[in-house]
Amino acid sequence: MPVTPTRLSRRTLARAAAATLALAAAGGAWAQSWPNRPITLVVPFAAGGTTDVLARALGERLTAALGQPVIVESKPGAGATIGADYVSKAKPDGYTLLIGAVHHTIATSVYSKLPYDFQRDLAPVTMIAMVPNVLVVNAATPVKNLAELVSYIKAHPEHANFGSNGNGTAQHLIGMQFQQQTGTTLTHVAYKGSGPLASDLLGGQILMSFDTITPVLPHIKAGKLRPLAVTTATRSAALPDVPTLDQAGLKGFNIGTWFGVLAPAATPRDIVVRLNSEMVKIIRSPEFGQRMADIGAIPIGNSSEDMAGEIRSETDKFAKLVKDAHVTVN
Repeated sequence: MPVTPTRLSRRTLARAAAATLALAAAGGAWAQSWPNRPITLVVPFAAGGTTDVLARALGERLTAALGQPVIVESKPGAGATIGADYVSKAKPDGYTLLIGAVHHTIATSVYSKLPYDFQRDLAPVTMIAMVPNVLVVNAATPVKNLAELVSYIKAHPEHANFGSNGNGTAQHLIGMQFQQQTGTTLTHVAYKGSGPLASDLLGGQILMSFDTITPVLPHIKAGKLRPLAVTTATRSAALPDVPTLDQAGLKGFNIGTWFGVLAPAATPRDIVVRLNSEMVKIIRSPEFGQRMADIGAIPIGNSSEDMAGEIRSETDKFAKLVKDAHVTVN
């Protein structure tokens, strides 16, 4: 009997529906057996920075929750984009995850060409925490506040530089906005992470940085670095006596750094849901909250959908800031 277009359409739809159900069943079975081997958290910066500290704090507790080792692996370079590219191209099986950050929403506009699309190629799981950035100088530097720093920069252009965790990172953009609002000119020195950055700051090779509080807090407490202002709209509980840049005179200044977990885009939804559930329980626990307070971080632990919304919003916001600051990286 000839096959009519209507019958062909129904058969095609039936086959498609059967295939979809089969894939869903396979995905469900896959998710039920997951995890059965170690999971890797990729940190896109050198060891010793906030991203690394958060990854290890989360990974330790996630190991206990999932019953499999969670390994932290650093893949630094190119403003955190090397690590992001690596995870975006990894097998989407829930075993390779990225510790992403606000830097990745900035890089989308800063880099003229990236080998991945942050919103298309990576699936948000949850945000771990937000950490304020802080303007710090070596304690040997003869400046005690923002006004004195601006005067010092203008009087000593040969020493006028600042370090960041790489081109296109939040620290880089904060430095550019700082120059615009203060009418100063600074040389940007890009590092692969907070570890090497802090080393040169302590050694006097660079004048200042806008790093997150976590890696510089021990040096501040030891009296080796002097905090002048935090970059967020409100003061940090970790540095309650330090004013915000807005309070110090740079009106409207409000940039902080969030960190979160992302998986390759095609990771089965069941695995993403399981990861979110386990991570949110950890992040919202009193023990993890205390650990975050100790390093100057504010825990978040939101849904993957909320994280996706934040990424879209941040990408749009920083696109304008990047354009206004004329920041580009080839």
